[in-house]
Amino acid sequence: MLSDHWPLMALRVRSPRLELRLPSDEELAEVADIAARGIHAPDARPFLTPWTDLSPAGRARHVVQLHWSRLGQWTPQNWVLSLAAFHQGRPIGMQEVRAADFGVRREIVSGSWLGLDHQGRGLGTEMRTAMLHLAFAELGTVSATSMSFADNHSSVAVSRRLGYRPDGITRDVRRGEVVESLRFRLSREDWAARDQLPVTVTGLKGCEEFFGIEGP
Repeated sequence: MLSDHWPLMALRVRSPRLELRLPSDEELAEVADIAARGIHAPDARPFLTPWTDLSPAGRARHVVQLHWSRLGQWTPQNWVLSLAAFHQGRPIGMQEVRAADFGVRREIVSGSWLGLDHQGRGLGTEMRTAMLHLAFAELGTVSATSMSFADNHSSVAVSRRLGYRPDGITRDVRRGEVVESLRFRLSREDWAARDQLPVTVTGLKGCEEFFGIEGP
């Protein structure tokens, strides 16, 4: 089995409405289809890399290639875990968690996107909540960070709702113009002090070395 050689394939993160896991190639095709149908309003620009400006076919291809490349470039010192979020058995978007030198720093950065048809029901918040449980409760994360453009109100709202604190700004160039990103940070202590959504994680055993750790 593939999971014998790549145990991350067996990792499952389950919350009341969602399951987060690496998709099979056929499921990845479904995720790509969601991206092709659209993940934000035409006038929105939520990503620094303008991949959603591509044609529907280009967006789908980007999702597939990016997912494969992150798996292929994975090292314990620098990794990106891109989990498909499944609702009622079908994918609805992607929840990403990445880290550099995690075994030493114990800090993660998150990002996500959700198909337009699935927005407005709290599923984006639940995706990030499930990811934070994996990070803090299972991997021993010390702090989680997130960054959003100031005009990406839904992402900013999720960070604030989950207890992240402001952590400064970053100035980048988007479409030839300077744009400010708001940084947020959630400490282990602040995460632990909040009421927790019931989340379960299975399949983590055997994955520790991939994250650069021996245990939480």
